[in-house]
Amino acid sequence: MPVADIPSLLARLAELEQSNQQLRQQLDARVAPPENSTTLASERYQFLFNAMDEGFCIIEFIDGPLGPLSDYVHVEANPAYAAHAGIPNVVGQKLRDMVGDEAQAWLDRYGHVLRTGEAIRFEQELVATGRYLELTAFRIEPASRRQVAVLFQDITPRKRAEVALRQLNETLEERVQAALVANRILANVVDAASSMIHVLDFDFRWLAVNGSGAEVFEEVIGVRPRIGDSFSESLKRRPDLRDGILAYWRRAFAGETFSTIISVHRGSLQHHYELQFSPLLDAEGQRIGAYQFAYDVTERLNEQERIRLMEEALRQSQKMEAVGQLTGGIAHDFNNLLTGILGSLELLDLRLRQGRLQDLERYTGTARSAAQRAAALTHRLLAFSRRQTLDPQPVALEQLVIGLEDLIQRSIGPQIALEREADPRLWLTHIDGAQLENALLNLCLNARDAMPDGGRIRIVLSNERLDETQAERQALPPGDYVRLSVGDTGSGMSDEVLDRAFDPFFTTKPIGQGTGLGLSMVHGFVLQSGGEIRIDSAPGAGTWVHLYLPRQRLAPVASAPIYPELEPSRPGRGETILVVDDEPTIRTLLVDAMLAQGYQVLEAADAATALALVTSATPLDLLVTDVGLPGTLNGRQLADALRRLRPQLPVLFITGYAEANVIGDGDLDAGMRVLTKPFTLDTLERRIQAMLQPS
Repeated sequence: MPVADIPSLLARLAELEQSNQQLRQQLDARVAPPENSTTLASERYQFLFNAMDEGFCIIEFIDGPLGPLSDYVHVEANPAYAAHAGIPNVVGQKLRDMVGDEAQAWLDRYGHVLRTGEAIRFEQELVATGRYLELTAFRIEPASRRQVAVLFQDITPRKRAEVALRQLNETLEERVQAALVANRILANVVDAASSMIHVLDFDFRWLAVNGSGAEVFEEVIGVRPRIGDSFSESLKRRPDLRDGILAYWRRAFAGETFSTIISVHRGSLQHHYELQFSPLLDAEGQRIGAYQFAYDVTERLNEQERIRLMEEALRQSQKMEAVGQLTGGIAHDFNNLLTGILGSLELLDLRLRQGRLQDLERYTGTARSAAQRAAALTHRLLAFSRRQTLDPQPVALEQLVIGLEDLIQRSIGPQIALEREADPRLWLTHIDGAQLENALLNLCLNARDAMPDGGRIRIVLSNERLDETQAERQALPPGDYVRLSVGDTGSGMSDEVLDRAFDPFFTTKPIGQGTGLGLSMVHGFVLQSGGEIRIDSAPGAGTWVHLYLPRQRLAPVASAPIYPELEPSRPGRGETILVVDDEPTIRTLLVDAMLAQGYQVLEAADAATALALVTSATPLDLLVTDVGLPGTLNGRQLADALRRLRPQLPVLFITGYAEANVIGDGDLDAGMRVLTKPFTLDTLERRIQAMLQPS
C-alpha cells in the first residue's frame, strides 16, 4: 500500500478501534453483541492487517531496566513486517533485546508520539539489519493503553541509489577533469607519434590525421590533409599511387584487417612504408570507416637486405671452402690414378718401340685397374651429390643380402662374425640393386675397419610403417619403408665424428687407407632413392647404420639378375643396332666393338641424322644413344620418336652425368635401360646381348 494512503488507513484503523471499544463495553456489561456485525468487523480487520504491503506493528510501552516506559514490546505484527524490517517472529520481543545500542533512538521517537499524541513520519536506518525504513507512527487511544501503531516500508534500494548518486555527483567533476586530461595526453601522444595515422569515412574524407601522417602525406603527395578534405581527390596528384592505395582502403572499409608494404619516393630517396589497415567501428559495432597506421620501415628493410647479402657471402664462402676440400680430395686421388695410367701407357709405348713385348699385359692391366678406380671414384662423387643415374627395380632385399654374404664374409675376414636377421614377411623395396649392393658392402667394410681385433656384424631387415610423428623424426613422408640396418661391436663414433660422417673426403683412417667418400656415397644414394639414413653410435658402444628404403608393391624382377653383364658374352646374329653419339671417338669405339661382335651397325652424330636413317623398311633391333645430343632433340626424345614407329624397340641410354636427368630416373618405359659412363666394352657387349635376348 502506498504511503500516500496512510490517512485513509488511519481513519479505518480508528473505526476498527472504536468497534473494538464498543465490543469491550458490551462484554463488560455482559450484553451479547449482534453476532454478525462483530464477526464481519473482525474479518475485515484481519484481512487488511494480513494483506497490506507495508509493514505494520503495534508496540506497547512497558517499564524496563532504566525506569518506567524505558522499553516496549511488540504486541502485533503483520506478515510484511519481517519482509521490510528483516526481523522475523517479532511479536512478544522487547526492543532492547532486539536492537541493543540503537534501542534508545527508537524509544525517544515513539515515546514522543505516546506522550503528545502527535503522529510522526520519518526515515531511519535499522542498524541491526542494515536496512533503511520510511515510517509513520501514531498513538492508539486512549493513551492509557500505552500503545503506538507503526506503519513502514523498506526503502534501502532507494537510499543506496541516493547515496551512490550523491557520491557520483561529488566525484563527477573530478572524473570529468581527469578524462579531459587523459584525452589531451592521448591526443598529444597520438599527434606526436612517429607512426602516421589516417582515419577516413566511407566517402574517403578525413575524420582524423595525426601530425606525422599529415607531414609525410604533404611531403609525398604535395597536399596538406585537413579534417573533412577528400583523401581520394588529394591522391590525384600521384596517379601512380592512387589506384593501389584506394584499393587497400576499400578492403578495410569491407571489414578486413591486414598489412602491406609500399615503396614511394620522398624527394630523391626511396622509402618503404608498412601500412596496417583496420575497419573503424562505432559504439554499436557498426562499420563507419577505416583507419591506417603507417610506419617507415626503410632502415629495417635495408638492414635485412644487408644481412641477406652477408649471409649470401657467408654461404658462398662456405661453398668455396667445401669446393676447396672437395677438389683437393679429388685432385689427390685422381693424380694418383692418372700417374698410374700415364706411367703404364708410357712404359707400354717404350716397350713397343724397343720391340720388347714382355710385360705388356701387366702394363695394360695396371692402366685398366687405375681407370676403373677413377670411374668408381666418379660414381661415388655422383652418389654423394645425388646426381648419379639409377636403374631402380622391385628388389627382394633378403635375397640380395643372401647373394652378397659370401663376398662380404671374404671382405671382412674370418675374425669377424657375420649375422643376418630378416622379417619373414619382409616387403619388397624399389631400389637400384647394384648400387644397394655397393652401399651394403661399403657399410660392412667400414664396420670391419672399426673392429681391428675382430667382432660381430649384424644385418637386420625389417618392415617400418611410419606415421606422421615418426616420419617427421626420420625426415620422411609418412608411409611404408623397408629398413636395412648394419650394426657392429666396434669402437663407435664421437659426437664430433658423427656430425661429419657424411662429409665428402672426411675420414678417420690414415692417408692412403680411405677416400672418405664411403658414407657420403651411401647417404647420397639413399636420399636419391627416396629414403633416409640414420646413424646411432657412441664411443665404445659400436655403431648402427639404418637405411630406410621405399616399399615396392609390385612383384620383383626375379628373372633379371642384378649384374646381367656377368653372364658369358655370346656373339651377335647379325642384328641391326643404331648408334647415336656426338663424340666421334666414343661413337667409333662403339661401332667397332659392335661390328666385331657380329652386329650390323648404323651410326649418327645427332637425332636428326638418326631419324633420317630409319624408314619403315629399315631393319632395326636396338637403339644405343647418348642422352645429351646436339640439336633440338635429346636422346630420350629421339627414343620416343623412334618408338612411335617401332613401339617395341629396345633402347639403351648411355649417359655420363650432365644430361642424366632428362631420361627420367626410375621412370623408364619397358624395354629401356641405362648404361653409365665410363664402362668397359665387355660390359657394353653383355648389356646389348641381354637386351636383344627374346623375352
